[in-house]
Amino acid sequence: MLAEGLPQSVIRERLGCTRTFIGRWQQRFREARLEGLYARHQGSRRSQASLRLEARILKATQEPPSDGTTHWSTRRLAQKLNTNHALVARVWARAGLKPHRISSYVASDDPDFETKALDVIGLYVNPPQHAIVFSVDEKTAIQALDRTLPTLPLSPGRAERHGFEYIRKGTLSLYAALDTATGKVVGKTAERHTSAEFVAFLSSLVASQPKDREIHFIADNLSAHKTRLVSEFLADHPKVRMHYTPTYSSWLNQVELWLSKLERDVTARGIFKSSPDLARKLMRYIREHNKTAKPIKWKYTDPTHRIRVPLSSATVH
Repeated sequence: MLAEGLPQSVIRERLGCTRTFIGRWQQRFREARLEGLYARHQGSRRSQASLRLEARILKATQEPPSDGTTHWSTRRLAQKLNTNHALVARVWARAGLKPHRISSYVASDDPDFETKALDVIGLYVNPPQHAIVFSVDEKTAIQALDRTLPTLPLSPGRAERHGFEYIRKGTLSLYAALDTATGKVVGKTAERHTSAEFVAFLSSLVASQPKDREIHFIADNLSAHKTRLVSEFLADHPKVRMHYTPTYSSWLNQVELWLSKLERDVTARGIFKSSPDLARKLMRYIREHNKTAKPIKWKYTDPTHRIRVPLSSATVH
């Protein structure tokens, strides 16, 4: 800006800096040209002792504690290594270590994992022409819970509060089918979760499509999805094909993503006066979702990056 001839008053207003700041860098440039614009205080190099201590902290963090606890805290590890807990916290932050957190995983033991996964992924990324693909599943035993005390609304500095005690007003099962091309959902509630209800739901989906249209259903390995009734239904509808995900691979079923969103948005904090009230709110949520539905941008980027279970330790089903 100085080279363009702008006055310091304009530069101060645009950059929000002071006259002293502008004068300092202007003087450094006059004295040393471009070299004068480099920072003069780049910090001190870390000592070997500091690096060795950090390595000790990282090594000790990944070893189990010997005092019977399951994981380290900053203070307990600092006491063991005779250092400061704030230093331990900084080392953990730099290394991305979070001993207080834990996550769960399930490894598929399906010997045909690759074949089944390829079949399902192919339906997502390259579905058959003139066919429709539904990802189907059910959310069972959704409880209609009412509260004994009124809900206190959220306010600045305070979260919404629900009474601790609740009253059970019945349960429902929700059958859901997600159209993978549009993201729209077809739902149906039922008092009981049975194979007959599942087949009835599939029949309603088939009836809603043109007679000669090819229909593909993606489902998990729940026993209700593989009964004699399902086999008879498939035999009676040659245009319908059922594709099963590999065992312990529900993440391959897109409707699972939508069902988890339903739980967060509706059922986890919902208050329901009765089972019919629960059913009305579930169906209203589906109707509102379909007004702005979009296909799920789902991708499987690295087929080699999955946890494998040795055959000797795999559970046989």
